[in-house]
Amino acid sequence: MPINHLPFWSFSLEEAFTQVQSKAEGLSSAEAKNRLRQFGKNSIKESQRASTFLLLINQFKSPISLLLIFAAILSFLLNDPTDAVIIFIIILLSGLLSFWQEKRASSAMQKLLSAVKVTATVYRDKQKTAIPLEEVVKGDVLWLSAGDVIPADCLILESNNLIVNEVSLTGESFPIDKSTGKLPVETPLAKRTNSLFMGSNVISGSGKALVVSTGKNTELGKIAHSINLLPPETDFEKGIRHFGFLLTEVTLILVFIIFALNVALQKPMLDAFLFSLAIAVGLTPQLLPAIISVNLSKGARRMAQKKVIVKRLSAIENFGSMNVLCSDKTGTLTEGQVKVSQFVDVHEVQSEKILQYAVLNASLQQGFKNPIDQAIQVFSFPNFSSYAKQDEIPYDFIRKRLSVLVSSQEGNILISKGALKNILSVCSKIETDGELKDLGDYQNTIQEKFEKFSHSGLRTLGIAYKKLEKTTISPQDENELIFLGFITLLDPPKEDITQTISELKHLGISLKMITGDNLLVAQSVAQNIGFEQVKILTGTEIRQLSNEALLHKVSDTNVFAEIEPNQKESIVLALKKAGFVVGYMGDGINDASALHAADVGISVDTAVDVAKESADMVLLESDLNVLINGVKEGRKTFANTMKYVFMATSANFGNMFSVAGASLFLPFLPLLPKQILLTNLLTDMPEMMIASDHVEKEMINRPAQWDLKFIRRFMIYFGLLSSVFDYLSFAVLLFIFEANEKLFQTGWFVESIASATCIVFVVRTRTFFLRSKPSRPLALMILLTVLVVFYLPFSPLASSFGFVALPTSLYWAIVLIVLGYLACAELLKLWFYRKLL
Repeated sequence: MPINHLPFWSFSLEEAFTQVQSKAEGLSSAEAKNRLRQFGKNSIKESQRASTFLLLINQFKSPISLLLIFAAILSFLLNDPTDAVIIFIIILLSGLLSFWQEKRASSAMQKLLSAVKVTATVYRDKQKTAIPLEEVVKGDVLWLSAGDVIPADCLILESNNLIVNEVSLTGESFPIDKSTGKLPVETPLAKRTNSLFMGSNVISGSGKALVVSTGKNTELGKIAHSINLLPPETDFEKGIRHFGFLLTEVTLILVFIIFALNVALQKPMLDAFLFSLAIAVGLTPQLLPAIISVNLSKGARRMAQKKVIVKRLSAIENFGSMNVLCSDKTGTLTEGQVKVSQFVDVHEVQSEKILQYAVLNASLQQGFKNPIDQAIQVFSFPNFSSYAKQDEIPYDFIRKRLSVLVSSQEGNILISKGALKNILSVCSKIETDGELKDLGDYQNTIQEKFEKFSHSGLRTLGIAYKKLEKTTISPQDENELIFLGFITLLDPPKEDITQTISELKHLGISLKMITGDNLLVAQSVAQNIGFEQVKILTGTEIRQLSNEALLHKVSDTNVFAEIEPNQKESIVLALKKAGFVVGYMGDGINDASALHAADVGISVDTAVDVAKESADMVLLESDLNVLINGVKEGRKTFANTMKYVFMATSANFGNMFSVAGASLFLPFLPLLPKQILLTNLLTDMPEMMIASDHVEKEMINRPAQWDLKFIRRFMIYFGLLSSVFDYLSFAVLLFIFEANEKLFQTGWFVESIASATCIVFVVRTRTFFLRSKPSRPLALMILLTVLVVFYLPFSPLASSFGFVALPTSLYWAIVLIVLGYLACAELLKLWFYRKLL
């Protein structure tokens, strides 16, 4: 078989370099740029140009819009080309307005996302260079270390204990050891130990890899092509979908009844059909997708000003609805500036040898740089340069140890540092008072010291060593070590954390601390930061619980200690099943699965790549106060979105109910199809500004979620009230002004838009509307819409839409009707929220 038809995992390194036309030192910048231009970005998503075109087409592809376009074409061919053209223009204007708003929102989001870039380290021009993941090309040579996201499908060139998580691709829950080599062609995906795949991430170790496939040609890209890989549906998206079902039911029923009645009353069938479709359009808030996009993008921009970058717009609502926040303690509840408290032996005596070995271990390792090692590296000792690194075993979350092999005048020494329990498990001796003794004799003393340190809030590590004659090491060499003593570290609580936790509670958010630290340290920190009652559940206890028992326990527990990485996800899922909207804040390699599982995954800009990639939102500062500001902005965004839903559904339902009823007793259509479409377009204009509106504190201080039952009630109550005043308008037009067809249609057109526009002042707030000022853009747009609709009957466009000039007295009557409507709506609102909320 020719080599270009063989899978890359069956290549030798020489064959792979030949196949992708690259070399060990990587590509030049010019060659990489040329390949990027030739093959496109390293993404499994559609290009921006295609998505923009689809966004435009999407504005016109709803079944109702397509039917209306078809009916307008039929009308054009049969009898009335002028009406058909006007309908086309209104549909086009409505679609373009929606497209413009959504496109602006999309562009604004792209600018925000550029503030949080996940990068890959590649060799360009023989130097390590960080580039965006999308710019990785076939033939690039990657440098990989713990925390990195694998940006493409690759063949491994070098591996230094490289361990990779491939659960998102293979379903294999355990990390995979990766190494160089050549595998048989038939090797299954989960067994390709010489390969790396897009979408996985490095758990520990380091290495180099050659990119052999990018974008849609990767294994993940092929899966995405065969199945639509969409992120999980948020509660907000689910609410919109259910809301759409509600509108569809109401629309279909009304359209069918109105069409049947008009045909039964022997009105022209085509006019009745167009009229029924126009009512359907009028009832449907066509600009809802645009309104939602504008609201969410403006909310995202405001959140960016508060140092919260939103990666997924639909997660904003979940951010506002969040009532449980799970967080690690380091960097969020504590200062995050870890400081070494002491290097002491089993008798709590400061030890220069422990300091030396700790500094060597922390300074010479080349894996993931963490705060603990950085804190230890602050220290030094005189003869450091006399030691040289031979090999290392990187830290991983199973062993919980980091070992390095160093050469010295005394020979080669393996130095291991890590969690005290895990260090003790590989030790057989203890060095004390310059002598080697049996470790078993000191177990009780070690435990007493550990508990003492932990009660003081100190994190305690163990350090051990042994001499070796070899120059390379593996995990099997971590045995029969000599225990030296303790490294204790202090990470004090943030000064204002007590106030922050109180603010979270005021917002209806309970904080739950999840940490790998031992129970005693976790308890000490929880008490120091102001937890009123500390209820702790440990990782060991969780392993002994059934899923049902865990579901019961997580609600009452506020501190989870000694937690394994996979247990974080279990805790989040249990909280979600218990009915909470869960936010998870994490910045480490082992936080990715929990970030995925949470309703809102939150990370920080300094987090490892895999955490930032998994998160829905990224904080530019590791501070819960920043998160609190983001929650408030999220709730403002949701509140303004719901204002539009209330306004659009109640006003449209009322108008269409009025139209339906009027068509039964009028010898003519109460509004022409083109007038209904124009009504829908003009009433949506002020609501485009709702994203800028102010939100009362009451709406910010509690989590809010979609409530279809509440929306349905609001639509019916306020829609029927609107219809009452519509029928009052009918009576005034017919019995006082003795209106003919054109005068009736013009008068009711003006009244319906004026009332539907001005009611925004009432519906936008739960308090008395004169006490709650709208934003200036919203107020100005309402005023402008009313002026336009008052002017339309006298404008040059009047005859095209079938309007006639209205007498001044009718304008005054309309003003009185609108004022009466506003007063009654205000009274209904006060009763509605008091009785039904």
